[in-house]
Parts: sequence; structure tokens; C-alpha cells
Amino acid sequence: MEPLYQQTHKQVHEVQSHMGRLETADKQSLDLVENEIQASIDQIFSRLERLEILSSKEPPNKRQNAKLRVDQLKYDVQHLQTALRNFQHQRYAREQQERQREELLSRTFTTNDSDTTIPMDESLQFNSSLQKVHHGMDDLIGGGHSILEGLRAQRLTLKGTQKKILDIANMLGLSNTVMRLIEKRAFQDKYFMI
Repeated sequence: MEPLYQQTHKQVHEVQSHMGRLETADKQSLDLVENEIQASIDQIFSRLERLEILSSKEPPNKRQNAKLRVDQLKYDVQHLQTALRNFQHQRYAREQQERQREELLSRTFTTNDSDTTIPMDESLQFNSSLQKVHHGMDDLIGGGHSILEGLRAQRLTLKGTQKKILDIANMLGLSNTVMRLIEKRAFQDKYFMI
């Protein structure tokens, strides 16, 4: 499992570095860069499926740690996928704005032209929808983080409880031995009495 994990981890970092190329790429190579990043992300997702299967086959003492590592990689890749989609969406919106601006600048207006209004309501609604989605994603990430912290705290509590139960079991085992010795001694005392 470890070599596949290392390869996947390395590929995640490569995709993160490629994300910086999106800002500097020219318009002709932008689609190519986006397609390369998306192909890498798809490949990482398929590797993650294999890693999940392999982590479930780890020995019990290593299984939890392996699963946490795979989940962290999955979270990182989902974040990269979201960042790529956001970039694409912003690029499409920019291109659409440029087209609309060009149309607006090339249009000749007359006094009776009824199409001189600019649709501001749609842009405002779109912007508010994007803000809601952005806040929703922040809330989702925060909720996932708090769930993960809660699970870690529960793990520590369960480990402490397990240790106490083992201590009690050891003490009971010792008590049983002492009880048997007392019963044996009581039987021997009766025997001597008789």
C-alpha cells in the first residue's frame, strides 16, 4: 500500500503546482492545461479507490491510520477538483463578459431602441448565488473538520476505557486466584479439624 500511497501523494502535489500554471497560461494553452489537470485528478481518484481497498486489508493496528491518510488525500483531491471548477467557471464568466462588452461597444443605439437596458438583476442574483455556495462550502469544510476532531477525541476516550477494562480484568484474574487459595485453605482446615 505504501508505494501506491507515496505515488498518489506525489501526484497530488504535482497537480497543486500545475494549478498555478492556470493563472499564467495564455488563452491557447489554457484548455490543454485544464485537461491535463482534470486527467490527473481522475487518475488520482481511481488510485484512491484502490488505496481504500488496500487500507481495509491492513492489520488492525495500522488500519485506522491508513484510512485517515487515504481520507486526507481524498479531501485534498476534492479541494483541487473544486478549485479547478471554480477557475473554469470564473474564466467562462470573464469570457462571457468580454463578449457582452464587445457587443455593447459595437452596437449602435438609436433613440427608439428598446434593447438599451443592461440586465443587472441576473448578475446580482448570480453573484449572490455564488456567495451562498461559497459560504456553504466553508460551512461544509468546517463541519467535516469538527467531525474529524470529534472522532479523534472519541478514539482517545475509547483507548482510555479499554486500558481501564484491561486493568480491571487483570485485577479480577488475580482475585480469582486468591479466592481459590482461600477455598483450598478452608478445605484443608476442615480436614485437619475432622
